[in-house]
Amino acid sequence: MLITLAPDYLPSEDEEFMNPMQVEYFRQRLQRWRHDLLMEANGTLASLSEGGILEPDITDRASVETDRALELRTRDRARKLIGKIDQALARIETGTYGFCEETGEPIGLKRLMARPIATLSIEAQERHERQERIQRDD
Repeated sequence: MLITLAPDYLPSEDEEFMNPMQVEYFRQRLQRWRHDLLMEANGTLASLSEGGILEPDITDRASVETDRALELRTRDRARKLIGKIDQALARIETGTYGFCEETGEPIGLKRLMARPIATLSIEAQERHERQERIQRDD
């Protein structure tokens, strides 16, 4: 079923949670985010493949190497984020997107708007973080 969204559509608490319009909104948002990350990564690859570091001054060379290392770390984070976006898109396909993986309860629109790749409700995420702190302190 093809759903067309109005250009100014935003999910609302007044609607049924994860109705077809909301699902399509998040699908499109996730796909755009993924596309943007891939475009940035392609730009990074192009700039890194332009050649070696040609700076004659050792300080300038070190600065360029540091910038490249930072860019590679940023791209690695983006690669991991693309994986999470892909998982969210897969949850949309299976009909589980927007629902907490631990409790099955709705994650909530505000949380999904802030973090569309969220897999846990705020309560479950807080519980998870408390458990991590306890294990880290042991």
